[in-house]
Amino acid sequence: MRFAVSMMQGLVKGPASRRLSWSRRTALAALAVAGLGAPAQAQTLASLPTEAGARVQGDAKPIAAWVTFCQNYAAECALDRGEPARISLTPATWATIVSVNRRVNKAVEPMTDQDHLHVADRWDLAEDGIGDCEDFQLLKRHMLAEAGLPRRAMRMTVVIDEKGEGHAVLTLITDRGDLVLDNKTNAILPWHKTGYVFIKRESQDAVAWVSLGGVTSPVTTANR
Repeated sequence: MRFAVSMMQGLVKGPASRRLSWSRRTALAALAVAGLGAPAQAQTLASLPTEAGARVQGDAKPIAAWVTFCQNYAAECALDRGEPARISLTPATWATIVSVNRRVNKAVEPMTDQDHLHVADRWDLAEDGIGDCEDFQLLKRHMLAEAGLPRRAMRMTVVIDEKGEGHAVLTLITDRGDLVLDNKTNAILPWHKTGYVFIKRESQDAVAWVSLGGVTSPVTTANR
């Protein structure tokens, strides 16, 4: 993933609904193969602590490529304030989350936008099976929303990673605290145990971004 100052170039041609149809078919197929009713093998719901969520500290500037993504995939950015603001974690819901996280991490080939598309930053749903960090997380959210989880409680998030670089993860806001889905690991961790510095994430109340208090907001990232 590379966050860029300028708006991204070289958008995929064709209507968003046509582009989305591929990912929807892929999502449903992957969910079926994953076996949503099966118990999570590596992590258990009972092992999760009950934690406080990250504290929102005001408005933040959106990522430029996210703005373009929302123009082309409006349904992926739509926010329904009638949806629950938190995910109620049940064994079935937890198994779904674990399965989708593992499935996408395995299925998508990691590659930076620069290497893949020769652009600094583009957000999409890894329609061709290749993507960088934000594409992994956007596809996971799409699949989880298809499985019935509230999109409002699944927020794209910008962090500074262990290399001091910008990185995108997906924050699940749950009744057990904020949990992080990441393409670097299959482990689903409480936000404050990732080792990342949390900068900002999508708002739960508007199609906008909010600050999480990190002192530095990345302009570009080089992570796959």
